[in-house]
Parts: sequence; C-alpha cells; structure tokens
Amino acid sequence: MLEVKELAIEFYNREEKTWSEAVHKVSFKLEKGKVLGIVGESGSGKSVTSFSIMRLHDSKNTNITGEIDFDNISLLNLSDNEIRNFRGNKISMIFQEPMTSLNPVFTCGYQVQEAIMLHQNVDKATAKAQTIALFKEVQLPRPENIFESYPHQLSGGQKQRVMIAMALSCNPELLIADEPTTALDVTVQKTILDLLLRLKNERNMGLIFISHDLAVISEIADELLVMYKGDIVEQGPAKQLFKNPQHPYTKGLLACRPAPQRRLKKLPIVADFLNEDKNVAVRHLLDINSYTNEEIEQRRHELYTQKPLLQVQNLCTWYPIKKGLFGKTTSFVKAVDDITFDVFPGETLGLVGESGCGKTTLGRSILRLVEPTSGKIIFDGTDLIKASKADLRRMRRDVQIIFQDPYSSLNPKITVGNAIMEPLQVHKVFNTDQERKAHVLHLLEKVNLNPEHFDRYPHEFSGGQRQRIVIARALALQPKFIICDESVSALDVSVQAQVLNLLRELQQEFGLTYIFISHDLAVVKHISDRMIVMNKGKVEEEGFPEVIYNSPKAEYTKKLIEAIPGAGSIAI
Repeated sequence: MLEVKELAIEFYNREEKTWSEAVHKVSFKLEKGKVLGIVGESGSGKSVTSFSIMRLHDSKNTNITGEIDFDNISLLNLSDNEIRNFRGNKISMIFQEPMTSLNPVFTCGYQVQEAIMLHQNVDKATAKAQTIALFKEVQLPRPENIFESYPHQLSGGQKQRVMIAMALSCNPELLIADEPTTALDVTVQKTILDLLLRLKNERNMGLIFISHDLAVISEIADELLVMYKGDIVEQGPAKQLFKNPQHPYTKGLLACRPAPQRRLKKLPIVADFLNEDKNVAVRHLLDINSYTNEEIEQRRHELYTQKPLLQVQNLCTWYPIKKGLFGKTTSFVKAVDDITFDVFPGETLGLVGESGCGKTTLGRSILRLVEPTSGKIIFDGTDLIKASKADLRRMRRDVQIIFQDPYSSLNPKITVGNAIMEPLQVHKVFNTDQERKAHVLHLLEKVNLNPEHFDRYPHEFSGGQRQRIVIARALALQPKFIICDESVSALDVSVQAQVLNLLRELQQEFGLTYIFISHDLAVVKHISDRMIVMNKGKVEEEGFPEVIYNSPKAEYTKKLIEAIPGAGSIAI
C-alpha cells in the first residue's frame, strides 16, 4: 500500500539562513490491513515523516527528497490540487492535540459534516446522518447531543473520538494516528487503542501509529520503526523487537518507563544506554537499583512513627448546579466527597484516578485555591479552613504546587529567571535582587539547567526543561510540602524518567513532602510511599503501592491496572 524510499526532509531557518536536516534517508513499507508503529522521543522526526506523506509541510521552506509511493502513485510528484483529492479521502490523519485541531467556534457535528460534504458531494441531511452514524461507530455517548456540542464541552477522550470520526468520514485506505493517546487517562487510552484496532480490522485499513511510548505501541503494532535524531535505528516485527531489542536507544526507551512489576530507587534514562562508558553498568542497573524489603521497612518505620504534617478530615468540595429563571441551586457536583487522610513529613502520597475523579480539586482545595464546602485541613498544626488571608499567605511559603501544564503556568512575557525570582520578591525573601538572583541561579543548577537560561523565555525551552523550571519555582521559597499535579503526564517517557528521578533526589536533599497526582498507576506506584485511588470524589482504596497493585480490592482499581499499557508485551 505505502512505500517510502530514502526520504530526507530539510527545513530552512530564516534567521540563520541555513538548511537543517530533520529526517535522513528513511525507508519503510506498509501493507494493507497492517499497523506500522513509529516510536521515538520528541524531535526524532516521526511526526515530520508522517506529515510528508500527506504533503502538509510548507513547500517554500521545506525540501523533501526521496520517494513516497501510495498505491503505486508518487505522492511527491502530485500537484497541490491533485494531493487534495488524497488528503482526507484516501489518506487521513488523527492529530496529536484534538483541542487545537478542532475549531472552537463550530459544533463537533458541523466539522465532521463539512468534511463529508466536501469530499463525497452529498447533501446536508445525508452528511448529518453519516456523521451521527460515525459518532455511534466510535462509541460516543448520545451521538445526537455530541453533534450539537462544541469542543470545549467534551472530555479529552470524547474529543479524540470526534477526531477519529472525522478521519474515518471518507473511508480512507490509510489512517495516520499521531500521538492520539498522549496525556489521556490509561483507561481512555486503552479504549482508544481498542477502537482503532477494531475499526482497522472492520475497514481493512492500513494504520501508522506514532508514539513516544513503546509500551503503548506494544498494544497495537505489527511492524515497528524506532527513530532517533531523524534516523531509523531499528525496525522489524513488533513482537520480536519488544522481546529482544538490539539498539541501545530502543533498550533505553523500554527501560526508562516505570514498570509496576519492579520498584527502583532511580529510573534508567536513555542517555545511560547511549553512553558506551556506562553500558556495562547499565546492564546490571535493574538488579542493583531495586529496593530491598529491609530498606522499604526501614523507610516506613521512619515515616510513620512521626506526627502527620497534613491532616485532611471529612473534606468536601461541592459545586452547585444552578437552573431556572432565578439561578436556583438544584443539585451539586460532589468533586470531593467526605475524604480523610494524613500525610507524614518526607512522604510521597500518590493520588491516582481518571480525569474527573476529583484528585486535582482535592489538591487545590488543600491549598485553598478552591474553597472547600466543609471539613478540616490541618497543616503543621494550623486549620487552613479557618486561617485568615495573612495566615494563608504565610502558609503558601511552605506549601507549593507544580501545575499540570508548565507552559500555561509560566508567563510568556517574562524570562524564566524572573518567573522564579518573583515569589522571592512577593514574600520579601533576601534583602536585594542580587541575592535573589544568586539563589535562582543555584536553583537552576539543582534542576540541571544552566545559568544562561536565566534570561531566556518559556517558549525557548523543551517540555522537559519547562517542567524543570516550574519545579525550580516551586522550590524557590524552600517549602516543606509540594503538590505535583499531573506533572509528568504529557512528557516523553525518557524526559518523564529524568523528572521523576529529580523529584526523588530533591526530596532526599531538602526533606520535601509530596502529594503526587496522576492518572498513570505505574508512575504513581514507582514514586509513592502510599497510594490513594480516587473515583467520583471518593476514596476507592488506600494502602502501600505493591499491595494495591498485587491485590486490588476495588473493581475500579482492577480496571486501572488492566489498562496499564504493555504490561506483558515488552522486555523490561
């Protein structure tokens, strides 16, 4: 169906007036009805390669050489008008971020209906009927309501299903799925993978599935390409490659993702495997790096013989639903519903659950960023519910938060150095800005960034670097307690490993206490001393990570564990 030969892609840099190569002479094939997985970190060239198949690059600033043959037709030789007949019609694409791919001012139904009318030359009523049928096919609830809904009214998983419906609207022969499950809950991710496989089988399509996560790709791919810095470093049958990877980069990608079956003190990172000097040591890393039972028991004894640093008692945060002419409250959304737990000094308490379970609202309620409805929040002996504004301001020196999206939580108009220095100025820490700057430079070094980064802006950094910046900002006031809200969910698995290692190192150095919030049970199990599983505002179960993972009591917890990708497919 598809054959790519010696594909090379260069982009023109207007500022430097030079060409830089993003993809270097890659070759691969895809048969009809098969799934080709392309895996690699951000910047490896996987999305750039897939965009070239649909000719989505700016032709003025892009130089593409080689061959891309689809059904024995050379796509690179087609005119702009000719390639439009292939896009959406014969070859379709699911883009990485559905919220930015859907137009926020049009309903979801209209956008799919428009694609059908454009390519199939049918009337509006027929296109609407086909759209609703597609929504049913991708298992969207209440398809007629979804047709009239705007993108912001849907969950992440529902938006992704709308994008899949749009991609399938013209019965393509080839579907390209570019990171279609990144940052989705593990359960939603599993349903999307199952859905794509079912639709591929029913329609006998070819599927190219792109991801940075080998565990996810292990669930779906027949053949696999591993890309690194624009080159294919390894390719072959997926099962064979997962069981017996040959290239150090592939081994690194497999090893750096937290695996529920083991508990390591420090996650391996890709750089360890690419460094020839470390390669021998890395082979034994998983054995020597695991916690012993004696070490775990010793840590638990030290943690749980102390007085709690935080006590949450019968906490409720309810949101009123107002209806009627005079805005009368008719019912409540019980985001946090009668939750009680303690957190001890130096502990990492993991909060895990799907989107909408209340874990983020719980974290924000503790900080009084969201006002609780009732209950008690006692931090270091002070009830924060009854605290005055002055007391809360003092408390916020000791309690910090790392938000989910580092880019949206940094001001794009100020340099990262000033962003980290700002809380020091607000709380009047140190006497001069010169002293504050010295402290910020020290913090940048702690999170493995360089002094010259002080004067750069957020957009000049990668996702992993931005996450390090917001960690440095959280550390600026030397807090006792940090809430990490989905702080690694959208990162490459290799960058995720680095950030998780950094959080643990900082905890050991500064005696920090964490609440670590995530939808990924494997990540929470790796970093947590204890875990709480949340569902619909309530605690499903609470306990030590290995106990919950090996002997889950709640059906909901079992569902989360079963949804962890690649649990039995890859060599770990």
